Amino acid sequence: MRVTTTEETAPQPKEKRNLKGLWIVLAFAVLIVIVLLPNPADLPVTGQRALAILAFAVILWVTEAVPYPVSAAMILGLAAVLLGLAPIMENPDEMLGTKGALKMALTGFSSPAVALVAAALFLATAMQTTNLHKRLALYILSKVGVKTGAIIFGSILVSLVLAFFVPSATARAGAVVPILLGMVAAFGLPTNSRLGALLVITAVQSVSIWNVGIKTGAAQNMVALGFIEKEFGVSVAWSSWFLYAAPWSILMSIALYFIMKMIIKPETKVVEGGKELIQSQLGKLGKMKPTELRLIIVALALLFLWATEEKLHPFDTTTVTIVAIAILLTPKIGVYDWKTVQNMIPWGTILVFAVGISLGTILLDTTGAQWLSDKVFGAMGLDNMPLLATIALLSLFNILIHLGFASATSLSSALIPIFIALTTTISLDVNEVGFVLIQQFVISFGFLLPVSAPQNMLAYGTGAFTVKDFLKSGVPLTIVGYLLILLFSATYWKWIGLL
Repeated sequence: MRVTTTEETAPQPKEKRNLKGLWIVLAFAVLIVIVLLPNPADLPVTGQRALAILAFAVILWVTEAVPYPVSAAMILGLAAVLLGLAPIMENPDEMLGTKGALKMALTGFSSPAVALVAAALFLATAMQTTNLHKRLALYILSKVGVKTGAIIFGSILVSLVLAFFVPSATARAGAVVPILLGMVAAFGLPTNSRLGALLVITAVQSVSIWNVGIKTGAAQNMVALGFIEKEFGVSVAWSSWFLYAAPWSILMSIALYFIMKMIIKPETKVVEGGKELIQSQLGKLGKMKPTELRLIIVALALLFLWATEEKLHPFDTTTVTIVAIAILLTPKIGVYDWKTVQNMIPWGTILVFAVGISLGTILLDTTGAQWLSDKVFGAMGLDNMPLLATIALLSLFNILIHLGFASATSLSSALIPIFIALTTTISLDVNEVGFVLIQQFVISFGFLLPVSAPQNMLAYGTGAFTVKDFLKSGVPLTIVGYLLILLFSATYWKWIGLL
């Protein structure tokens, strides 16, 4: 007689099905259906095909069925073929041709915004190779004290200070999260303790907040500025962006401090041994190296030139950043060599960024964005709403749609062209650039879910908190952020001429 063991009778966990192939098939199916639909009289064929490619891209971006760089290559190929086989807008009897379509598809690669993102990645790599960002974070945390309230303040302050010098949200989170978890371990608590959740969530939420406050803080800001410069012929200086957005981020940082103190009660009010741990880690870094000193000089000069753009000199943000990277790469006076850089730069990010700008430009140039904006927002009655109500509804729409996107850069590529198109249809006396910028601020709201931003996922991967923990902070932060957007739209942004 065969004896059935407990192990055999216990229900076996089901393997999670890999649906990536299904999502890819769905993306192509939606693309084909939109291409084959009857062409509306008020939409050029190229516009319809641009919208088909947008739908295809959104499905791949939301589901992450393929890596983002792979989706970028697919979008490029589809744009060249589908637009190349479509009639040109000026003469429906003549085909655009794949050469002309490919030229359109590659427009993003010539954007100054792409050059700035690439340079920002080089700058973030310089911080990582020298460990300067870690030294800076440790130094700040060593000064704030060991009470949990002080460490919460310190982690917010670190995110703020690093945002000025490290133009990568993921790199900023990567610098501070391990330090905070080390402090938790020093107290003898596990990573997933309440103290661990409190400190790590505070750090990454602060990173998202300062993605809004500083122009060079996040890649998605460059996407919006690229579209704004092309469509409106207006460049937004670093100092102007700071004037617009930093007060919002300051108030949000204060809100974050009190929200985190209220929602997660740590096991202890004092992290005994935390100061010793920080001093120990600073000791391991040793004395400041010549490369760090040179990087500090370059970073401070860069910050000065960013802040005084269009005020004391005629050099734009992108140009001064590229010159700074050239200096950092120069033998003897730089901080790293090309061999080091090429292995650390996420080249796929640059590809995705450029293709996202190309797709948005195609949507605008083929009037696909204008048509979609008219149909979607026209049906919502936005063209007859007061300005504040329009901003309120658009911002809410923006927050909800972000739930499906893991990349704010992709979300900017999809939405900013539509918001730009909307400015041509609403019957309001409004500063078009300011109207679009406000929606860009909302696009950086990555507060609700771990999947809402790469820095959230980096922190979530440590196991320090659950999705429920993150939501506890994300919901009130999103509500406060949304209300502040409306308050600033009704007051401050009007007073300083943004609206």
